Amino acid sequence: MAEPVQLQFRAPTRGMPPTHLADLTDDEVKAAVKEAGLPGFRANQIARQYYGRLEGDPLAMTDLPENLRATVKDALFPTLMEPLRHVSCDDGQTRKTLWKLHDATLLESVLMRYPDRATLCISSQAGCGMACPFCATGQGGLDRNLSTAEIVEQVRAAAKSMRDGEVEGGEGRLSNIVFMGMGEPLANYKRVIAAIKRITSPSPEGFGISQRNITVSTVGLAPAIRRLADEGMHMRLAVSLHCPDDELRDTLVPVNNRWDIDEVLDAAAYYAEKSGRRVSIEYALIKEVNDHPWRADLLGKRLRKKLGNQVHVNLIPLNPTPGSEWDASPKHVQDEFVRRVTEQGVACTVRDTRGQEIAAACGQLAAEER
Repeated sequence: MAEPVQLQFRAPTRGMPPTHLADLTDDEVKAAVKEAGLPGFRANQIARQYYGRLEGDPLAMTDLPENLRATVKDALFPTLMEPLRHVSCDDGQTRKTLWKLHDATLLESVLMRYPDRATLCISSQAGCGMACPFCATGQGGLDRNLSTAEIVEQVRAAAKSMRDGEVEGGEGRLSNIVFMGMGEPLANYKRVIAAIKRITSPSPEGFGISQRNITVSTVGLAPAIRRLADEGMHMRLAVSLHCPDDELRDTLVPVNNRWDIDEVLDAAAYYAEKSGRRVSIEYALIKEVNDHPWRADLLGKRLRKKLGNQVHVNLIPLNPTPGSEWDASPKHVQDEFVRRVTEQGVACTVRDTRGQEIAAACGQLAAEER
């Protein structure tokens, strides 16, 4: 006989939020429903409402008897986050949301609609502890990890907005998720993996978004990259490298002092081998800091040696934060950088930048609110 599921609900204290439906596995949801005094079949009903119909408020779950809805809300649906504001640009097809969490912590997500897809950039932490000096989030420091449900709720809200036609372009479907918002996803490893499983599982256990349409970005926590590879999943890995030499990277990405470029690229190659997915290298091009021709040559050579044809460089024109000493490289420098990396046999393209006029670089909106 199977052991009964033991539930450990979190109290709503300063810090991690109270336990929500999206924090729980299927078996844990069933146990929570029974603990609330409801028949077991309600668990599937509630999960279908949340993951299938994208309904986050039990009071609006019309297939639940009205006298049970408050009970379900108390048991499984504490208020985790509320939108403080939405700001839009790109003719309404890019929308950034500033969220206020239960403990007044601020959080950001960005929904971007393209002709062939809709991508949500989500946060995995409130703030970030990686301290990269050119990043608004990194300069603000780490408030705390997000719970699994706080990550999942960003996705549910965006999927509902797309379905209901709240983003310019009419009704649509959320298709892609990138963990490139606030925080270092692999520093909140267990909750991020749990959230990905909710996001990618079919209803009623999840939203049914393909693992192949999920990108996990990291500054290079080499052991965690290897651990991710061993999960047997198929997300795309993006490594925020930003320079090809350890001397500069020690300054731009301080975690490099712990895991240097060779260790990070070895781990990335292991991920590519295990997952069968090409690795993306993120490179924010900063004027007269990391945009030199010799650095482009070195980047191409190191990537070709470590990853062969299993790598692609995303060159990102820097979105400067107010008061920053950093600036974006001129276009002719950017074009020469692309040419030189490509000449080494490594695919290199410039990322389509969105949302600069709405402070869409991670952490900018939260910093303004503070």
